[in-house]
Amino acid sequence: MLENLDLTKILVLDIETVPQTPSFDDLNDTWKDLWLKKAQTLRREEGQTDLDLYPRAGIYAEFGKIVCISVGYFSLKGAEYEFRVKSFFGDDEVKILKDFSDLLNKHFSGPGNTLCAHNGKEFDYPFIARRCLLNGLPIPSILDIAGKKPWEVNLLDTMELWKFGDYKSFTSLVLLASAFGIPTPKDDIDGSMVWMVYWKDKDAERIKVYCQKDVITVAQILLKFRNLPLLDESRIHLLS
Repeated sequence: MLENLDLTKILVLDIETVPQTPSFDDLNDTWKDLWLKKAQTLRREEGQTDLDLYPRAGIYAEFGKIVCISVGYFSLKGAEYEFRVKSFFGDDEVKILKDFSDLLNKHFSGPGNTLCAHNGKEFDYPFIARRCLLNGLPIPSILDIAGKKPWEVNLLDTMELWKFGDYKSFTSLVLLASAFGIPTPKDDIDGSMVWMVYWKDKDAERIKVYCQKDVITVAQILLKFRNLPLLDESRIHLLS
């Protein structure tokens, strides 16, 4: 699988998002009303109110913001792959998006370069593009797919690849990693806790580490799709 894919032209990415305010009460009246209308369309557990659902606002580009984008890329050292990971994170979403776009434009704008994320086509890619527009920033060309033909879109999605055309179910990154014997990236926090770690604990560094683990896991899954050996820790390099 993916035997013709040049791994050194793939940029693996993952994003972490949170609601734009710490709580529903911090919204102005207009946005409170907008969230209440949105919340009416969401599935909920028994007893959950519209306000209880507010931590989920972070997964919607209109109500959320990006607090971390982590990326990773392969390189060959002899006959073995190495993997380098870099993160853009913090409170300044505009800076995160600009720095990420600069990386794409400088190093991943050439022919054949491809982005890869797990569930990226449903979440990461459109979220980044929407937040660029909402912040008055240009969409990176590789994500600006309007009017492009299918073969001109260089966006991979490990969840879509795993479906092999079967659209009946969602396969989480944790489940797919476990099936391949890859250590779980959710050994500290999971996505549902990111809003709390950001707004209550104010620990962006912890979110960055979590995001990087997801990127490394997606990279390992790509290697498994190619029937290649997993990266050991000595071949994974975290860049400042």
